[in-house]
Amino acid sequence: MFVNAPLRDYSMRPRVNDYTLPVLGMAYIATYAQHLGYNVGVLDAEAHGLGIGETAQIVNAAAPRWAGFNLLAPTYHLSARIAAALDPAVRVMVGGHHAKAMPEQVLTDPRMARTDALLVGEAETRVAALLGDHTRRTELPYTYWRDHRLRITVSGIARSDAARWLAPDIDALPFVDRSFLLQDPFRASDGRTEANIVGSRGCFYDCTFCGAAISQNPEIAVRTRRPEGILTELDYLHRQFGTTAFRFVDDLFLGAERIIQPTMAAFAAARVGDRFVWDATGRINVLHRAEDELYASLAANGLREIALGIESGSDRVLQAMDKRITAEMTVDVVRRLFEHGIGVKGYFILGYPGESEEDLAATVAHIHRLWDLADRHQGSFRASVFEFRPYPGSPVWSRLIAEGHRPEYLVAYDDVDLTEHGADEAMRGRDEFNFSVGIQFGGVPLPEIRRHLAALARAQHARTSAVDL
Repeated sequence: MFVNAPLRDYSMRPRVNDYTLPVLGMAYIATYAQHLGYNVGVLDAEAHGLGIGETAQIVNAAAPRWAGFNLLAPTYHLSARIAAALDPAVRVMVGGHHAKAMPEQVLTDPRMARTDALLVGEAETRVAALLGDHTRRTELPYTYWRDHRLRITVSGIARSDAARWLAPDIDALPFVDRSFLLQDPFRASDGRTEANIVGSRGCFYDCTFCGAAISQNPEIAVRTRRPEGILTELDYLHRQFGTTAFRFVDDLFLGAERIIQPTMAAFAAARVGDRFVWDATGRINVLHRAEDELYASLAANGLREIALGIESGSDRVLQAMDKRITAEMTVDVVRRLFEHGIGVKGYFILGYPGESEEDLAATVAHIHRLWDLADRHQGSFRASVFEFRPYPGSPVWSRLIAEGHRPEYLVAYDDVDLTEHGADEAMRGRDEFNFSVGIQFGGVPLPEIRRHLAALARAQHARTSAVDL
């Protein structure tokens, strides 16, 4: 049984978000194992709104041979509490960004004492091997466990064919079995049936705040699915569920023009734009260099909204983040997207290390400028704003440690209730985003950052509500 821990213990406070992104990575692993004949299930405690105790009870009642956890920094302690409450007969395997970044801390955590395998990187093939015979861990690369008698961490043997285990052919993997996903496909607010889909794995870029930064993931080869495979899955989901809207949840689906062009050619040949709409992630620097023909192709082939990591309105902060963009580049790209009828969702970070009052003010002004640009072009711009939080394994993590921050404090995540700042209904759907380690990393006090977060969330909610009406 693969277990996705809840974002908080919902036995203490009910969940206030109506929808959470599906655990596609976990479902891929479960589907692959099922395809090989193993009896597997996925328990998405977040989607069900479960408490810690209830989650552990469900796993124990199912009595699986293995329980697998995807460890993420904000929810690691919740996963550890669930693991500690499992029946001793249940073996534990773990993976995810937090497991990769802090393997020693995970394997020496008393709550994780029954962890028989910690897997770094993409895990489909190695999980299946372990389900067949747990002793195979000795021959699996980037697989770790704790020898409690010797009090050392042990790893599988490095192999010349490691790539076969660490980067499976994503075109050869079976389509995700949607029965593993509680809320996918789902009925969206516009009445369409919508599904989340993966078109690529890995990222070409090195944003300093991101655990997926290419410098931190040398064992992962960036791969994009063949357009034919993507089209086959779109048609399959449409036949099975009536799906007409899709969201590519990759780190970066539209990240290189040499990949975008052939994909759009295949979409055009299959008349995707006449049948479906879709959303995806993109890069501002790539779109800034592109000719208008590329924008027209994206629009004609059904691109409804593109998510951009804008992050800041301060060029100084953008340079510190290694974003390879400027604020003016963002304005140019967003304007061109609006002119072609493509909506934009912009992600922003407040409180980045070294950010000054002036930098933060520039970001707030930048968001309002993009809202105004949307109004003038009758476009759609959604601002999604977060408080900076450090992730183990991201490039900025090493810098923070070098500056004297203690790792145990940098991962002491707690959820933040912004409703005290006057945002109530506007906070619906933000349960999975309002986390903080309670440390001021820049020149702006945390209460000031959260005041801006609440004000921007309230303004975005009002704009969205006005459109819906």
